[in-house]
Amino acid sequence: MKITIIGFGSWGIPLGCLLHKNGHKVTAWDNAQYVEKLLKTRRNEYLPEAEIPPEIEITSDISAAANGAKMFVFACTSRAISKIAPMFAPFFTSEKIIVNTSKGLEETNGIRISQFLQGIGGAPIAVLSGPSHAEEVLKGIPTTVVAASENESVAMLVQEIFSSETFRVYTSTDVIGAEMGGALKNVIALAAGCSDGLGFGDNTKAALITRGIAEITRLGVAMGADERTFAGLSGIGDLIVTCTSKHSRNWRAGFALAQGKTLAAVRAEIGATVEGADTAAAALALAKKHSVDMPIIEETNRILFDGKSPKDAVVALMLRERKQE
Repeated sequence: MKITIIGFGSWGIPLGCLLHKNGHKVTAWDNAQYVEKLLKTRRNEYLPEAEIPPEIEITSDISAAANGAKMFVFACTSRAISKIAPMFAPFFTSEKIIVNTSKGLEETNGIRISQFLQGIGGAPIAVLSGPSHAEEVLKGIPTTVVAASENESVAMLVQEIFSSETFRVYTSTDVIGAEMGGALKNVIALAAGCSDGLGFGDNTKAALITRGIAEITRLGVAMGADERTFAGLSGIGDLIVTCTSKHSRNWRAGFALAQGKTLAAVRAEIGATVEGADTAAAALALAKKHSVDMPIIEETNRILFDGKSPKDAVVALMLRERKQE
């Protein structure tokens, strides 16, 4: 099967290498300037140890990338999808499959990525999500994720195509739960980075993860997700790995914010997309729309956009009205 990876950066490369190893014909698309650099080096600066197999075709030509493809895998940032996806829309016919691996919300109006993709083409959509650091997938370290689609047969096909001895894929029909878990965990991970940057300990981290998944679950259920999804890989699983690992750009961003750096400085320092910062405001807007209480998300927004100090945000959370769990 010819599979086209759209966005061949720090997540697209490991997925492309995985699919190539699984025996598929992989074509990768990205912007012309980046592709020119990749064709010379076949390496990415954020994954310097990754040597892209010569059999993977890399192109900036949309027609060359899309013609003959049976599956399109979005591995670009959620911010980029609204600009890139419409360019591929003529190829998204009903006999093709779109797989979204981006963990965020659509930038313009805060809708889920699969909702946006459904509006521009006729192809069935699946979401691939779970605790999956790119660096570890690339090294063949055992990783387990979820393929979610409203069409169970589509989820099973994605499962078959991506599964390997180092990459185990479960299926689900709860697209809302899989997407919201993947998007919102990045915001909680920013808070976890702040906690570590302030020098707090395991008690604080455990509380953030536990209360964080409670917030994510409340909003997800209000939007129509299955509560059980958030106890799985795309919920608590992804939240744990993102809140506890220095591989996480969101954790690193939060850590830097706690050191007194501005969001602009943090973005420049990390040099890659910080999905949690892009998702935080949309997440808070959804919470207000659905009348869901999300105090950690709210305080994280104040840190990011209102200049509130992370230490003051923690005090505000600790002194909230006393409640039952």
